[in-house]
Amino acid sequence: MKGSRRTRFKHRMKSKITEKQARLIIFIIVLPVALMLAYKLSSLAGKKSVSASQFVDLQQGAISHPGYRRAHAKGICISGVFESNGALSELSEASVLRTGQFPFVGRFSIAGNDPSAPDLNAPVRSLALSIQQSDDLSSQWRSAMNTPPVMAVGTPDEFYEQLLALAPDPETNQRDPNKIKAFFASHPQSKDFLEWKQTYTPANSFAGEIYNSINAFYLVNQSGTKQAVRWQAVPSKLQGDIPVMQASDPDALQQQLTTMLQNQAIQFDLLFTLASEEDDVSDPTVLWPSTRQVINAGKISIDGSQAQKGGACEHLNFDPLILPQGLEATADPILRARSAAYAESYRRRAKEVLIGEYK
Repeated sequence: MKGSRRTRFKHRMKSKITEKQARLIIFIIVLPVALMLAYKLSSLAGKKSVSASQFVDLQQGAISHPGYRRAHAKGICISGVFESNGALSELSEASVLRTGQFPFVGRFSIAGNDPSAPDLNAPVRSLALSIQQSDDLSSQWRSAMNTPPVMAVGTPDEFYEQLLALAPDPETNQRDPNKIKAFFASHPQSKDFLEWKQTYTPANSFAGEIYNSINAFYLVNQSGTKQAVRWQAVPSKLQGDIPVMQASDPDALQQQLTTMLQNQAIQFDLLFTLASEEDDVSDPTVLWPSTRQVINAGKISIDGSQAQKGGACEHLNFDPLILPQGLEATADPILRARSAAYAESYRRRAKEVLIGEYK
């Protein structure tokens, strides 16, 4: 009888837990972990005057949007398969780089802190992926890629100064071109970034952009040998026509993507560039020469999309330091600052979900 009553109780409790409540329970469990993660990753960055909280305050701006990311707040969830061809298996023991198909949840997004901003107004677009082999947590790989191939500066403090220079005046809500010009004039390491910026033209779809890891990582094989790399998601040739965007539609890129996926999968080649001994792998401001060896590791095949609200990517933290065994971070301080800021942004929105500010 006892076992029977216990079973009935479990069934009653299960039926009373809604999907939204289940998410809140998850956040209650995850929130303390996120707090510890933010502290740990901030300390890893070494001595610096800028905290992850200060970064996120600046990205958030004067008006916060509860429950949303503080940077790249507007996005759309995607899903599909990474088809690895095994070309990197001798350089890395990562299971997701062996020959096989590995499902992912991902997100296309635009820069900015406003989840309702017009798609075509943003200067930077991003592709984030969470790839995992079944339920094996050691195989989990999260990658946050952006359209710029390099950073303008190489330290967290300098990046904070860059954000301050780019921030709009609180009274006029306009950027100060003189302040921006002065910042870049005093930071000659921005040369490669500025040259890219001058030649970059946004593609006519999310599917047409090249997305970059920006920071360098190490591939590590079973013998412990390390090879520094950067990677790019480069568009494969589309078989059909790209639907025309409605420029007046604030969701133009998202609507176009949804239409495209009704007719065909969208694919990217995942290309790894191998560093040489001449490359400073901890400096994210310098483009590596085009003569470096490039290996195609396989295809990212996107076959589905969901609205961000309620979608599988909504509450994912695409922390670039969540790496599978066989991939390791370099000593790049910007990489660790990114990770700490992601964790702080996640902490804030998780708290807002818990207290009911995000509905």
